[in-house]
Amino acid sequence: MPDLDPFAAAERVGVIDLGSNSLRLVVFERLGAAVFPLFNEKVMCGLGRGISSTGRLNPEGVAPALVNLRRFVAFARAIAVDHLAVLATAAVRDASDGEAFAAEVERQCRVPVKIIDGAEEARLSAAGVLAGIPDANGIVADLGGGSVELVCVGPCASNSIAGAAGQIGQGISLPLGPLRLAEFGDKTKVLSETIDRALAGASVLRAAAGRKLYLVGGAARAIARLHMEHTQYPLHIIHRYTISRRQAEGFLDIVGRQSRKSLERITTISRMRLDLVPLAALVLRKLITLAGPQSVVFSALGLREGYAYGLVPAEERIADPLIAGYMVVGRRQSRFRLDGDLLQRWTSPLFGDFSETVQRRHRAACWLSDLAWSEHPDYRAKQAFIRSLTLPFAGSTHADRVFVATALHARYGGPADDPVKEPTRQLLEERATQEARTLGLALRLAYTLCAGSIELLAELRLDRSGATLSLDVPSESGLFVGETVQRRLDAVARSLSMTPAIRRRETILAAGA
Repeated sequence: MPDLDPFAAAERVGVIDLGSNSLRLVVFERLGAAVFPLFNEKVMCGLGRGISSTGRLNPEGVAPALVNLRRFVAFARAIAVDHLAVLATAAVRDASDGEAFAAEVERQCRVPVKIIDGAEEARLSAAGVLAGIPDANGIVADLGGGSVELVCVGPCASNSIAGAAGQIGQGISLPLGPLRLAEFGDKTKVLSETIDRALAGASVLRAAAGRKLYLVGGAARAIARLHMEHTQYPLHIIHRYTISRRQAEGFLDIVGRQSRKSLERITTISRMRLDLVPLAALVLRKLITLAGPQSVVFSALGLREGYAYGLVPAEERIADPLIAGYMVVGRRQSRFRLDGDLLQRWTSPLFGDFSETVQRRHRAACWLSDLAWSEHPDYRAKQAFIRSLTLPFAGSTHADRVFVATALHARYGGPADDPVKEPTRQLLEERATQEARTLGLALRLAYTLCAGSIELLAELRLDRSGATLSLDVPSESGLFVGETVQRRLDAVARSLSMTPAIRRRETILAAGA
């Protein structure tokens, strides 16, 4: 990856998603391969409501859509967006007056509207999923208000094309959006048969068997929030929230039978989306039965992110969006010119051989290791834990987040039994939790030795030999010894159940000497 200038001007990309149920503007900030959401606003317009019976856009949704489109475009121009796209999906492409509506938007807003077909909508949604889950392998299902897009991603994709971060198969679009299905009212049998007929011809679902089903879209996110509340899950971050197939089937059966009144107790879901959640649950339940995935993974990234990541030049793309994000944030918020990779190499002798998953966790923590330097000393550990746990990084699993947060908590001197860590402790294995704490203590030692000037670590070396943890320092230097250095080396050694020692070339000063 090219060396990023942390103070370089970032490109701003605006995407207006003109959907069947909602209208949304997201402004992304792009620096190299890293893309961050800068602004995100949604308005529920219901353009696609009634389209199955009338064939036209909902007249009650057209007026507010135009008002908010004008506002979104004006806002994007006010904050100097470099690139603005208006993407219209199922409602506009299916309605007999869809093209006329798009033309009116262009006239009022002076911006082109791109009406995308179902295959392109599926491709963009898949590209978004791959941008946040590069190793995705299975089926992406984008559950919008008016349609459901299905597309295979990863190694299982045959006749695939290169996506933002992987392989994307040929997608399909089915008229199974909950806003469209709501027109059946209480005709339960007709509704069920309609869904069954549409899914019966979706041969792409066979690629999900034994793999994963990746869910995208507002209705899917609402269901994820419901499940989190139902299970009292401690981390309210939807991206990469994962449940087993059996859990998903049982829960969707429950949600599909709920009334609006029952769901209104859930305050994290938009009131205008509540009516559609049981219908979305019914579609997903049947889809999972046919597809037979191993597990269900919710993705917060979809069509809009797929479009934004698609603007990253090929020469700037890297395979791991997690590291790209951590590098940018780390360099922008550190005191000095941070080199997280040097820190990762310096601490690596403590841990032996790395798997790829473990190495990227260590690397991510090292790149964020100066995150909380400007906080009050009494609150640095807590703030480092919370901020790193919740940063909007694509590619980060929930276990990754807890690992990095635990490491940074220790790096800033947080105690092992700090209550702030308790709610998320269940999301990381005990062995990984101890490893994260050891890494954090090693980073605390590193910053004590170099005061943030990471290049000074080239003069030092950590070494494990038998039961001894040694810090090798130059024989004539007074920079790297003293009570604080000894105390923090002792802490690292205790976390490894080893004996600490400071070595000056051939002379060894044992701990406490």
